[in-house]
Order: sequence, then structure tokens, then C-alpha cells
Amino acid sequence: MENCIFCKIAERKIPANILFENEEMLVFRDVNPVAPEHFLFIPKRHIESMDIISGEDSSLIGRILKKLSEFANENGYNKKGYRIVNNMGEDGGQTVFHLHFHLLAGRQFSWPPG
Repeated sequence: MENCIFCKIAERKIPANILFENEEMLVFRDVNPVAPEHFLFIPKRHIESMDIISGEDSSLIGRILKKLSEFANENGYNKKGYRIVNNMGEDGGQTVFHLHFHLLAGRQFSWPPG
């Protein structure tokens, strides 16, 4: 997508602190963190939101979540816990309309969230 900030990051048109990349996904630090450890996991291919995923997309999302789990374990976030967030739509808090998952760690989180 022409005006999608995450597509621009994936295409290297905008810099990011990228921690992992393969042919189908990126992991990078959030530039506006809400936790001491705040990372974004995105598909390189533009998918607007969870609301419109296809059957083909479901296996990609599974691989992204698997990578998120591996990343959390490798960095020790699993020892005390972490939160995975996906916002969908305006009322759900989605501000970038490119599917992404937040990994939040490094502090105690409350419930309900917001």
C-alpha cells in the first residue's frame, strides 16, 4: 500500500530498529513504546486487519505468532509473562491499518486493558 507506514518499513523506505526479518515478516521495536519492552511483529505483505484475513493468511499469522513466542522465550519474557495485542478497527484502537501484533513485556499489566 502506497501510504502504509509498515509497508514503507518493510520496503526500507522508512528506517526501523529491525530485530528479525525473513521473506515474510519483520520484527522491530515500537517507536512509541507503552512498556519497557515493546515490539511489533508484521507480515511484509499488506493485510489491513484481522477482520479480512483469508485462509492463505491464517498460516502466515500462525508463523508470525510462533516467531513471537520464540522471540519472547529467547529474551526471557516468558519467565514473568508478556502480553500480545492485536487491535482491530477504530474502536479496537487500530491506528496503523496493516496487520500487526504487539509484544509487550517488562512490567506488570492490569486487566481490563483500557
